[in-house]
Amino acid sequence: MVFTSSARYTFQPAPSDEAALVHAIDESGATHVIVGGQPYRDALYAALPRGSVVARYGVGHEWIDKAKATAAGLLCTNTPSVLDQSVAELTFLLVAASARRLTAIAGAMREGEWTPLLGAELRGKTLTIVGPGRIGQAVARIAKRGFEMRVVGCRRTGSSSAPPATGDFDLVTDDVADALGQGDFVSLLMPGVPANAHFINHDRLAMMQPHAWLINTARGAVIDEVALYEALSSHRLGGAALDVFDREPYQPADPHHDLRTLPNVILTPHVGSSTPEANRAMAERAVQNIAWAEDKAFDRMDLLNPDVLAKTP
Repeated sequence: MVFTSSARYTFQPAPSDEAALVHAIDESGATHVIVGGQPYRDALYAALPRGSVVARYGVGHEWIDKAKATAAGLLCTNTPSVLDQSVAELTFLLVAASARRLTAIAGAMREGEWTPLLGAELRGKTLTIVGPGRIGQAVARIAKRGFEMRVVGCRRTGSSSAPPATGDFDLVTDDVADALGQGDFVSLLMPGVPANAHFINHDRLAMMQPHAWLINTARGAVIDEVALYEALSSHRLGGAALDVFDREPYQPADPHHDLRTLPNVILTPHVGSSTPEANRAMAERAVQNIAWAEDKAFDRMDLLNPDVLAKTP
């Protein structure tokens, strides 16, 4: 979406493709832009005037080149916190669906089969949350207070964002092997930064219990999907429930390792924040960030590239 700032804001829908978006900016004379999850690598940063905002509609921002934006004097923002509840609810829905083998049972019923598969209670089971930040804390609250689960938080070494080992977490540790090994369910809620690429690989999958389920509502890039396929197909892992993928819409990393062919996999099309409540909140937050930029209330913004302030008039 692009818009100009006469009479505060006039909104104009715009394409997501970078070249087409730049054309829309040129045609409309837009001063700010709200973008989704597509890559913006080059032309966008020369299309907007210095001091403009590139507002990400969502949280993940690895597709925005912050260095180029900073060099061009553009302020980049995202919308943290407003989608936490929606993502947390989907995350736990996938945990519960995994425990009760819900998709297999529902699929069999749709095919006219009566297949009362044995599931598992969640009470007393251990949920390991890799990335115990805001969304992780929301998932921990649901698991602990609603289902009486034991909750282990796993933070990256050196991370200062994790909560203390109190409240809804029974333990918070940076010992990855120990945390993964304890989980009956392992939920990935870590950012999709380059340092986390293929964080879940062959070696870390081997740290998990053979009956455990892996839940990913973070970013697809944090899992080596070929290694995951091999662990699932050889029954070295109980199952996986994935809302995000390395390539979206989903395409297998290798045609011989298609996760859609496995019975112990639940797949959803990146719908963690797809609720009216989260969508409205993200839109409002994106526009609010732009208003704060125009009011020069930079300290209130969800600013991703604070170094740009030295280049902002």
